[in-house]
Amino acid sequence: MSSLKMGVIGIGHLGVHHARIVSSLPEVELIGICDINASQARRIASQYKTAAYTDYRQLLTKVDAVSIAVPTPLHYQIAKDFINAQVHCLIEKPITPNLAEAEELLALVKQKNLILQVGHIERFNPAVLEAQKYINEPKFIEVNRLGPYDPRVAHISVVLDLMIHDIDIVLYLVQDRILSIDAVGAKVLSHFEDIANARIRFANGCVANISASRVSLKKFRKIRIFQKDSYLSLDYAKPGLKLYQKKKEDVTSLKDIRVVYPRLVKLEPLAEELKHFVNCVREGRNPQVTGEHGRDALEIALEIMRKIKSSE
Repeated sequence: MSSLKMGVIGIGHLGVHHARIVSSLPEVELIGICDINASQARRIASQYKTAAYTDYRQLLTKVDAVSIAVPTPLHYQIAKDFINAQVHCLIEKPITPNLAEAEELLALVKQKNLILQVGHIERFNPAVLEAQKYINEPKFIEVNRLGPYDPRVAHISVVLDLMIHDIDIVLYLVQDRILSIDAVGAKVLSHFEDIANARIRFANGCVANISASRVSLKKFRKIRIFQKDSYLSLDYAKPGLKLYQKKKEDVTSLKDIRVVYPRLVKLEPLAEELKHFVNCVREGRNPQVTGEHGRDALEIALEIMRKIKSSE
């Protein structure tokens, strides 16, 4: 197969990194980048020796695949236009703002026989990749994702901005149907929830408690997974992973607990995500994070937001 022709749509805070990585991938040609900010588009295009556009439609017939890193409300129309043009898409999370648009994209991708990957980047976090080797029927999962306020994402709830990462990871780890969801939240700095907590109960008995906040002074991104005979403590940000295991059936002191520090492979999650997308397109196989996975995470996120609203 000849070089894969790719474009990057949206050159904001995250999109610039998409452009950097795509421009460096072997057997991939960065055909162009697009942003409504013309000077930003020209600057980044010059840096990575590609063409600059301010209208994404100019790229519809020029590329085989695109990475879409624009604000969430724009995901649906841009992805729909590229899919109709027979272009494979990687869409940053959340897939769309609502389920109807997500379902339409999924149906369209199936009809066109294209690859649609959703950018749930934590799936490619080295700590998550290593932790999955030790997962054995989790009983309780505690997640905390806290960070400072960012006006760039003030147009959406913290549930769609931050918590959706952990919703996807929890669904990935538990892999069972949900029985119930309870949630609370509050608007602090924006017109949407800036802090939220959700408790998700699964049919197999597992309970996940997920907290997200964008009113914290520092970033704190950790998940603890409790299961029979062991628990895992995972730091998304470092990244880091610790495994606590019972040495014997009855624990009488800390000496009866073994602490394991699995070795993590050093890698950049976004680069791994984009490489995976390119490989899936070239090999015609389903990505690790499909459009369906993105839709499922969105569905739970929207239900959490509904629960928060009903509790106000």
